[in-house]
Amino acid sequence: MTKQEQQLTELLTPTVEAAGFELVGIEFVRAGRHSILRVYIDHQDGITVDHCATVSREVSALLDVEDPIPNEYFLEVSSPGLDRPLFTPAHFAKVVGQIIEVKLAIPQDGRRKFKGLLTQIEDDMLVVEVDGKLYRLLMNNVDKANVVPVF
Repeated sequence: MTKQEQQLTELLTPTVEAAGFELVGIEFVRAGRHSILRVYIDHQDGITVDHCATVSREVSALLDVEDPIPNEYFLEVSSPGLDRPLFTPAHFAKVVGQIIEVKLAIPQDGRRKFKGLLTQIEDDMLVVEVDGKLYRLLMNNVDKANVVPVF
């Protein structure tokens, strides 16, 4: 998570929680005038389009007042979905035993992308089994991670 994403998470969490939802995480995708701020929310009873609209209005009002992003961007509020993004150690802990996809910021063993079974978490390391081989990936080096849905 970038420093800006961390600051945005700290800014938006109270507003999302006051609306009755959990802020799962955020992504800020820079693309010039087409940058996107994605806000993932969750609730024990699930997320509807109306929930996303409510949180979008609340977050948008806060962002208009605080103005933490100097450039133009689009705001998206969404549920995590089946391919749930993983942002925190607690998120990873919930999906031990499931298939995940991880993209690293800095390559390890000559690669940046790993897709396999999250077998355990050791301190600040993810242990992922890919094609029968165990990889220990530093959580701080994870650029992006998602659950891989199994149907």
